Order: sequence, then C-alpha cells, then structure tokens
Amino acid sequence: MSESIRVVLIDDHPLFREGVAITLAAQPDIEVVGQGENVGDAVRLARELSPDLMLLDVNIPGGGGSQAAQQIAAANSAIGIIMLTASDEEDDLTAALKAGARGYVLKGVAARELVGIVRSVHAGEGYVMPALAAKLLSDMSAARRLPPRANPLDALTERERQILDCVAAGLSNREVGDQLHLSEKTVKHYMTIIMEKLQVRNRVEAALIARNAAGRDADY
Repeated sequence: MSESIRVVLIDDHPLFREGVAITLAAQPDIEVVGQGENVGDAVRLARELSPDLMLLDVNIPGGGGSQAAQQIAAANSAIGIIMLTASDEEDDLTAALKAGARGYVLKGVAARELVGIVRSVHAGEGYVMPALAAKLLSDMSAARRLPPRANPLDALTERERQILDCVAAGLSNREVGDQLHLSEKTVKHYMTIIMEKLQVRNRVEAALIARNAAGRDADY
C-alpha cells in the first residue's frame, strides 16, 4: 500500500465524484484518500493528507479550481494537480496551467484513459487533452499572423494599456484589480473593450499582442 498513488478528489457533484473514486480505487496501485467539494476542502485536504495527486474541477465553489491549484502548488509543489472538468474554455485551460496544474482533462474521458493519465502525471509527465492542446496552439498561431501595425496598442487608453500589461504579465482579473485598485467586475469590463479594440477573441491573444509590441519596442 505504501507504493500506491494517493489521490484526493474535489468536485461539487457527489454522484460524479463517487463514480471517479470507484474507478480509481479499483486499481491496485491507486488509493483515494480523501474527497471534498470546494476550494476550502481542497486546500485543507492538501495540507492534512499531502496526497500524491489532486483531481480538481475548474468550477468548484469558493473561487474555482485554479485558485485552489495556485494555493496548493504554492504550499506543496510536490502535489500533482489534474483538472478534471467539463470546461473546454481556453481561459480556464491557461489559468489552470499558470496556477500549477500538470494535467487538464475533460469529464467525457473514458475510465481507462483517466487511469492512464493519473499514472502518467504521477510519473512526472504533463497532460492536456489533444483536442484542447491543438486548438490552443492554433489560436496562438493565428494571433501571431494578425496584420502588422505600427503599434496595435495605439487604440487603447492609458488605463486599458495598464490593464493589458498586467494581463500579459500573467495576472488574473482579481489580481489586476488589486494592483490597480479596481473591482474585478470593472477589470472584466475593460478586458471586453480591449479585446474588441484589438479584434481578438480571448485574453491569450490580447496578451500575445502586448508581448509582441513590447518586443518590437525593445528593438528600437
């Protein structure tokens, strides 16, 4: 038993969580040592149990799985974090990876595949479902092929530039708000305007434009 992969499951849908627990516990090398339903449970169980892996849903109550992942990774980087979620949104994927998640898996995954992913991440590998990884790379490549401008950020106000610079540095909306003394709702409103002005579809593309512009400015 000492060589088992010790896993904690965090999901606010008990029926789904129990199903995953049964699937994993049926494996001779996996032991489900704890379960919870929110960010508080995740942080507490990580601290109390120090599992090998934690499976988190992106949309758990208390701030979301990415916030839980960030706190857990900061406190104990040895814990491997896998997002097991229904969300295929790019923003959720990138936020999870930035927060320290080593895997991102959609809930439609087959039981056998999930077991394999758990073992792979425990062995030190990262995993993002191929369809999501391909879509993210395609969107990032499309952003790089945007028509060149003298400076694509000229259309932004000074405040919009400040917010975009923070986003490009990897800050969440809440962190941007804390730094610039704005509410999270206000930051989201600004980001909607920024994406419209830059003609991009998401935060990742907007951040890429900001970084590319910064790189060009550094060349002069």
